[in-house]
Amino acid sequence: MDLDNLINSSEKELIKEFENIDKIEYLNSKKVLNALWNNKVSEQVFNSTTGYGYDDLGRDVIEKVFAEVLDSEDALVRNQFISGSHALTVCLFALLRPDDLLLSITGTPYDTLHEVIGIKENASSLKSFGVKYDEISLKNNDFDYDKIADYINNNKVKVIEIQRSKGYSTRKSLTIDKLEKVINFIKNIDKNIIIMVDNCYCEFVENKTPTGVGADVMVGSLIKNLGASIAPNGAYIAGKKELVELAGERLTLPGEGREVGPSLGINKAILQGLYFAPQVVANSLKTAVLTSKVMEKLNIEVEPTSNEKRADIVQSIIFKDREKLIKYCQGIQAGSPIDSFALPMPAPMPGYSDDVIMAAGTFTQGSSIELSCDGPLRDPYIAYQQGSVSYFYGKIALKKALEFLLEK
Repeated sequence: MDLDNLINSSEKELIKEFENIDKIEYLNSKKVLNALWNNKVSEQVFNSTTGYGYDDLGRDVIEKVFAEVLDSEDALVRNQFISGSHALTVCLFALLRPDDLLLSITGTPYDTLHEVIGIKENASSLKSFGVKYDEISLKNNDFDYDKIADYINNNKVKVIEIQRSKGYSTRKSLTIDKLEKVINFIKNIDKNIIIMVDNCYCEFVENKTPTGVGADVMVGSLIKNLGASIAPNGAYIAGKKELVELAGERLTLPGEGREVGPSLGINKAILQGLYFAPQVVANSLKTAVLTSKVMEKLNIEVEPTSNEKRADIVQSIIFKDREKLIKYCQGIQAGSPIDSFALPMPAPMPGYSDDVIMAAGTFTQGSSIELSCDGPLRDPYIAYQQGSVSYFYGKIALKKALEFLLEK
């Protein structure tokens, strides 16, 4: 098979899709620049603190910039967050108290949150502290409005959690339009419910944000979209000021909260990552759309399809075959800049119930905005591909993955 012809012919059929991605990139680039201008970001902001991190000017300015970009009252942006899952955990423990009820309306969350919530037993879970949990699954890839209304009317819900990206599931990720509709629906029933959105993988895919359409608080990682592969670690919690303050006190300690936490030289990387994020997310989307188109031509099922509206940077490739999943991920690894010689194999992963194969030849460990591809070894054997800081690097890696997939 002539793979160059397959990829290039697919690319020529995606002019409209790529133009739409460029429009969103332009709008989000304007938003980032306006926030940098409005907050008078200067070289002084790049200065570092150590130890307790008192009076960190750069850290404070960064949080104002992020709050503006994310259409939020306030933001907590820290390198002390280990991951997006860690930030979600901090946020949940900040908002919930014994006997409170947490409700997920997007079904079961990411595997990494199972022990956090207590879906899987853990002596440090929310459940172990007396926090109750329940969930409502999506219906036809949208919210189950009847069940949500019935549940809220018959239970005292403290926090509703919404996971926008699909995770390792077969459902679709959720667009801002769907999110805005359900937020308005919930607030009309009970305005006091705190709506918390897991926004990982979704930033800058559209030009609106969850807090901009009514969510109370949202969480995301800096080694995904907003870090643009430049931020070496960290995450954010953004939303209503009082909720962000609670998260700050849970991240550090009550009474000191956001006043402590040294930046340790990361300020420039965080701001530079945000600056490049609209472009890098656009490149990731173009890589995903091209992958989707190529797979469609090979009669391999994908989600979303090449011309569907997207809510995140994740491209699902549904192989329905264990060996094809493994081969494709191995090809992505071979097409990566780091550890291209390594051959990933399925293995147990902390927080996951199935063996996982993970291709991630990245400069930063776990950086999903760099091209990566992974999936649990369970039926229907889906590869979850995301990222690519450069569209052309993504295109080259796609060809390498196809070579592995199609070799006899």
